[in-house]
Amino acid sequence: MSSTQPTEEPIIWERPPFVLDSVNHIKISVSMNRIKISIFFLLLFGTTFIASAQQWQDLFDGKSLNGWHLIPGGKWEVKDGKILGTSLASDKRHGLLVTDKSYENFEVEVVYKAIKGNSGLYFRAEESGDMVGVHGFQAEIDPTKDAGGLYETSGRKWVVRPTAEQVASWYKKGKWNTMKVRAVEKDITVWVNGIKTAELKNDPGRTQGHIALQLHGGMDMDVMYRSIKIKEL
Repeated sequence: MSSTQPTEEPIIWERPPFVLDSVNHIKISVSMNRIKISIFFLLLFGTTFIASAQQWQDLFDGKSLNGWHLIPGGKWEVKDGKILGTSLASDKRHGLLVTDKSYENFEVEVVYKAIKGNSGLYFRAEESGDMVGVHGFQAEIDPTKDAGGLYETSGRKWVVRPTAEQVASWYKKGKWNTMKVRAVEKDITVWVNGIKTAELKNDPGRTQGHIALQLHGGMDMDVMYRSIKIKEL
């Protein structure tokens, strides 16, 4: 008498739906985390890049005139960590010290002492090849008057000219003064020793050019700069 053993059917295990849902959820969570991490690093490095691009940079290294070139007239030299500019009234040329690089949107700051004659901080200036050397805006530097005003050479001339009373409120005669110019698109602002001295909105003038220091022709000149720095915006 034969007996037949029952055949065991193979056990097929199926992953319960809730397990599938959990796995998919984990995969989605991992992907989202990766995306978030990628975005975080993009923002981090992007912010770092922007911040580094907007750091102050010295235009004067305290030792030389590297990064600058001369337009003849007067004399520029470095002595005791300062730029000295001198000229005689017999020299009718406007001597200039001009940055090799051109700038568009920026803040530029100089620390200066005006001893004799009319100087100026040119910005967004264009070299002209004539007696005045450059065309464009200058923030006025003078030991007796007009400090902090805005003058456009070979253009509108005085655009913002402060009164003697205004100048006396911000300018330190015979001492070191700090001037800052902010030029962004068509807006321009000037400060002397932290006080706003001139402001233009939507100005039609030039929006790009060189930084330059001036020795006015036809007068005895003596001016010193101990710090010149710029922050591109």
